[in-house]
Amino acid sequence: MRRGTSVCTAAALLESVTAPAATVVDHEELAAAVTDARAAGRRIVFTNGCFDVVHRGHTTYLRQARDLGDLLVVALNDDDSVRRLKGPERPINPAEDRAGVIAALACVDLVTVFATDTPIPLLERLRPEVYVKGGDYSPEMLRETAVVRGYGGEVVMVDYVPEHSTTAVVRRIREAAAATEAAAATETIASEVAAADGSDGAA
Repeated sequence: MRRGTSVCTAAALLESVTAPAATVVDHEELAAAVTDARAAGRRIVFTNGCFDVVHRGHTTYLRQARDLGDLLVVALNDDDSVRRLKGPERPINPAEDRAGVIAALACVDLVTVFATDTPIPLLERLRPEVYVKGGDYSPEMLRETAVVRGYGGEVVMVDYVPEHSTTAVVRRIREAAAATEAAAATETIASEVAAADGSDGAA
C-alpha cells in the first residue's frame, strides 16, 4: 500500500458515489433522520440562516461546518421571518428556491425551513452536537448559545469572509443597475440633443 493511502472496500466506494443528494425535509422527517444518524454514531452539525443570495462566504462557511461532524443540517428562515429580520425588500429569493440551492451543495446533508425568528425550537428538539455560525457573530451575541450549551452541545464560530455578505452582494447589484440606468439615460439625452441640432441645421 502506498504511503498516505487507505483501503476502501467496494461496498464503501459504491455507497459514496450512490448516496442520495441533500434533501429538503420537514421537521418530522428531519427529527427521524437525525435520530437514525445519531444511533449510527454520527456527529450532528447544525447551522441556520437566510441564505438569500448564496455567495462564496456562504459556501466557505458551510464547508467548514461540515468538517466539524458527520451530518450537516442547514435550517433556513422562511420568507416571513426573513422579512422580519432583514426588512420588507427581502428575501430576494423565496424559501423554496433558497432551499433548493443549499440542498444542491455537496457539503450539505439535510435542509429544512423554519418560521420562527430563531432556530431555538429546532435546537431543543434535535440537540445537535455542534451548532455553527459565521465568524461575524460571537457566541455571546446568540440566544441559541445558552440552549446548546445547556444540553452539553458545542457552539463554534467559523471563519468570516469579508465583503461577501448578502447585503454587500445586493448593494453591488443595485449600484451596477443604477449606473447602467444612468448611462442609458445620458445616452438617450445625448441622442435627443443631436437629433434636435440636426433639425435646427436643416431648417
